[in-house]
Parts: sequence; structure tokens; C-alpha cells
Amino acid sequence: MTRHHPLDETGWGRHGLPSLLSMAQQFQGLAGQSAQRARRGDVRTAVLRLLAEEPMHGYQIIGELAERSGGAWTPSAGSVYPTLQLLADEGLVVAEPVGGKKVHRLTEAGTDAAAQLAAGRAPWDEAADTVADGTGYRQAVGRLMQAVLQVGRTGSPHQVSAAVDVLKDARKRLYAILAED
Repeated sequence: MTRHHPLDETGWGRHGLPSLLSMAQQFQGLAGQSAQRARRGDVRTAVLRLLAEEPMHGYQIIGELAERSGGAWTPSAGSVYPTLQLLADEGLVVAEPVGGKKVHRLTEAGTDAAAQLAAGRAPWDEAADTVADGTGYRQAVGRLMQAVLQVGRTGSPHQVSAAVDVLKDARKRLYAILAED
């Protein structure tokens, strides 16, 4: 069976935008370092705190952490799913099938555990603050990428064209910064 790939031969998709994964990989290479890596306890705390807000499936958790950290921290499925399993083994989380996905929610004990963690600083805020040199560069780029992708996905042709003009101007201004003494 032949699968249709959503990108053309240049790697660009609808509205001339590369895939989110492609953009993230390119940005990580340009930034000179990979995304923030969290300690095991941070993932556990983050999952409990997110599930205290609402039930979620694993990829929702990953996306939420990336968004809340401004792109500074995107935990892998290899860290989130084992954490969810550990929390289930501890009786803090249960998974229920909803729309073909396993949606995780806190048990009563999980709600109590999450409440004990609520007073501390959120792991996603800590990750957002630990960018190189404390400049907020990665966070700013992550937020810009989110806006660019949103315009590309939902914008009208006129809005996409206006966004292209903004992006061209931003690129020129960034190079001008590098040209300064």
C-alpha cells in the first residue's frame, strides 16, 4: 500500500510551511543544543499537575508541556508514557479509552498527591526559565513558531501573505543585528 506523504518533494507542506517536527528539529540544530532535559521527578510532577486540571492522553501531555514551557521542554513519549504507567501502578492515575485513545485521569489519591505539589513552582515554568544565558531566546522562538504555524493552518490567503511579509522583515532585522558591531 502506498501512503501519500503530506509534504512535497522539497519538504514543504500546505501554505509552504514545513512540518512542525521538521521545524523543531531545524531549530534545535540552529540553537546549538537540544531541548531542555528534565529530571524524572519533574516529569512525574508535571504529569500530576496537568492531570489535576483535566484528563489527557499522553501526546496531549507532551504538547501541553511544550506549549507551557514556550518550547524549552518537550518531553519524549519515552519519558511520559512510563511515568503514566508508574503513576497507574501507584494507584494515582487510571486510564480509560475515549475516542480510541487512552485518556488518563487522577484517582482520589492522585488528586491528593497533585494538591501537595501545587504549592511549588511548575516544572514547565522552571524549564522555560533555564534557557541558555537566561535570555528567553528559545521561549521567544517557540512562541513565534506556534504563531507562524497557526497562521499557516488557519489563516486566509490574505493573512498568510501578510505573515510572509512580517517574517521577511523579521529575518532582515535579525541579520542586521548580527551585522552590528
